[in-house]
Formats: sequence, structure tokens, C-alpha cells
Amino acid sequence: MTETTKTHVILLACGSFNPITKGHIQMFERARDYLHKTGRFIVIGGIVSPVHDSYGKQGLVSSRHRLIMCQLAVQNSDWIRVDPWECYQDTWQTTCSVLEHHRDLMKRVTGCILSNVNTPSMTPVIGQPQHETPQPIYQNNNNMPTKPTAAKILGKVGESLSRICCVRPPVERFTFVDENANLGTVMRYEEIELRILLLCGSDLLESFCIPGLWNEADMEVIVGDFGIVVVPRDAADTDRIMNHSSILRKYKNNIMVVKDDINHPMSVVSSTKSRLALQHGDGHVVDYLSQPVIDYILKSQLYINASG
Repeated sequence: MTETTKTHVILLACGSFNPITKGHIQMFERARDYLHKTGRFIVIGGIVSPVHDSYGKQGLVSSRHRLIMCQLAVQNSDWIRVDPWECYQDTWQTTCSVLEHHRDLMKRVTGCILSNVNTPSMTPVIGQPQHETPQPIYQNNNNMPTKPTAAKILGKVGESLSRICCVRPPVERFTFVDENANLGTVMRYEEIELRILLLCGSDLLESFCIPGLWNEADMEVIVGDFGIVVVPRDAADTDRIMNHSSILRKYKNNIMVVKDDINHPMSVVSSTKSRLALQHGDGHVVDYLSQPVIDYILKSQLYINASG
């Protein structure tokens, strides 16, 4: 398969991230590696979406802290970004709503980049200073040696993702940029299949089997319309889990289980273990959290007592 015929994927992980661990980051990396090895997918971005404060989980620290910790955790990644949309809403959002939001957002972004020049759109680019003059993606010069290639255009998808998926600046100021002004008719949006897949651990998959916990209509959309990438934890039997839910069985082909090292050291790392290690002064916390996150936690005096 060529790059343009493979399915292009954005991995979206929703959760408390209380705090974000090395295991969370490794989950992204393992999922991307696995999808690439199948030969059917190209992962062009990852999104960390922390849950709203009103989720009500005991010990959940403020989203202000969680967003900063997430940003610190991914600061050296060139493909994983933190998105604050879920935290900035008026109230808690369902996982289904978060997926639909990002699907609609990416449709606008990729549609703008890959659409015909005769259908310009006004797409907000988040975080670009108002006084800067937007630079065209490609200079439309007659002496240009080659036309933009598919690889270059796909690169712009990732670049726009990095603009959108970042912690929102203190003051919301949007610059509107017509990003397709100089792209011509190199490629149409329909020629590239882009999907947003929910990235999760086997514990979230197992929660689908708990009666009444999830809205069944939401489950149909999450698994049926979007799809899931599952990174097993603690050598969980994902086949057994899926057999316990009629919806998971129905959409089994939309559930991709990462089959790498079932004894991967990061598969046993959790936020709960990290909080306990912090409360007890356990030196193993360095195995669970990145140093910038630990430094921020200590500076802000988070998770020092059992109440969070």
C-alpha cells in the first residue's frame, strides 16, 4: 500500500491523567508502532484529552494542574499533543462527545489543507500571534522546480494538528488563515482516509461490559463509527472481555488489540500506583512519572496526602 492509500490515523486518549504517567505515553508509542507494523495505517498524531473537573472522581486535582503535567509529559514528543477542549467546557463531556468534537475539528483542518483551491475555507489557527503575517504553505512562484508532493501535503496535516492540539493560551485570540490558497489541485480530501481512533487500556474496554455504566447509543458510536485501539494491561484477556458485550462482539473488527510484549514493564504502571508512591515517599515513583512531572507535583504539593 502507498502512503496515500493507507488509512491515516489520529489516536485520541481520554482520561483523568491524574497524573499522567510514563505508561500513558508508552501506550501511544506502542499503539503507533503496532498500527504501522500492520501496513494498513499511518499514525499522524496523538491527542491527550484530560477529563473535566466536574467528572467527580475522588482525588482528582484541578484541570489546571493536569493540563500542565500533561504538557510537561509530552514536551519532547513530535507527534503527541495535549488538547484542553474537554477541560474548558462548562461541564463534563462524554467520551463520545469528545470524539465527535475532534472528528469535526479535523474535518475542517484537513479539508482546508487538502481541498481544491476554488473552495477556500476560514480555519482558525490556535495560538498564532495576531501581529504575525501568515506564511503561505507553498509559494506559488512560476520558477518553482516541483509541485507539492503527497508527502508534503500529508506533513501539513500533522503540522496543523500540532497547531490545534496544544494547551490554549491565556487569551483566546484567533488568526484566520486561508491555508489552501497556494495548494492548487494537487490532491482532494476524499483521496485520503482519515480516522480518529479511541486509544485506551483494557480496563476501559472492560468497563464497557458493566451494565448501565455506558450509554449503549454512545458505545455504538464509539466502537461502530470510530473504532478503538486497545493496549492491554496486566496481561488482560481482551478476547474474553469482548465476548461479554454484545456491542463489542458486533464491532469486533473495529477493535484493534496491540499484540506486542504482554509483559511490557509499562503495562503495570498506573496513576493510582503513582499517587501512592508519592504519598509514601516511594523512590519507585521515578519509574512511573517523568522527572518534569515529578518536579511540578512536588513544587505544587500535589498528591501528598490521601485526599489528593
